[in-house]
Amino acid sequence: MIETPAPWAGLPFFAERMPAIAAALRDDPRPWLPAPDQVLAALALCPPDRVRVIVLGQDPYPTPGHAHGLAFSADPGVVPLPRSLTNIYRELRDDLGAAPPDADLRFWARQGVLLLNTILTVPAGQPLGHAGLGWQRLTDEVLDRLSDRPRAYLLWGATARKAARNVDRAGNLVIETAHPSPLSARRGFFGSKPFSRINGWLQAQGHAGINWTNPEAA
Repeated sequence: MIETPAPWAGLPFFAERMPAIAAALRDDPRPWLPAPDQVLAALALCPPDRVRVIVLGQDPYPTPGHAHGLAFSADPGVVPLPRSLTNIYRELRDDLGAAPPDADLRFWARQGVLLLNTILTVPAGQPLGHAGLGWQRLTDEVLDRLSDRPRAYLLWGATARKAARNVDRAGNLVIETAHPSPLSARRGFFGSKPFSRINGWLQAQGHAGINWTNPEAA
């Protein structure tokens, strides 16, 4: 069962769209990911008033055992790392000199980094297989809810830029680069130093930076 995180329950999506999506998932004969109790994990870990950074992804990893409800993150035992995450960690090492020990980014979420996919479910082995269910409406409403104060937005690739098209570029920090996928990372993702830039901006706002690399110290 997909349970709505209480701090986000006031979004119209959950009354107006979620019942139809839940019915479509029940009727889908294909196995789909992540597990129902992890579909809204990104929102559950980041109540609106704690969100400091928004990272938008596309849809969950389609490989069984990988996705657990947070964009770009995967279960800690996943080896080798998903290819996009491998490139994210390469950029982290170039930017900050270190990277996390495994694929699990939930320690980012606990610090206020919302790792939100624009499509929250995927049939196993079929990327974008649930693109037509209507999850994108939730992304729109989440971003609208988070427009109440300045935040940092990390937009990797065209899907993220399109989803965040209405985000105020003046009041927020908005970093836009190519996607970390092996197909595009060399077209502007590598060398963009997004993690140190976000921390510099947060500190200039009077807030602590994000510990991007060490879950034990987060």
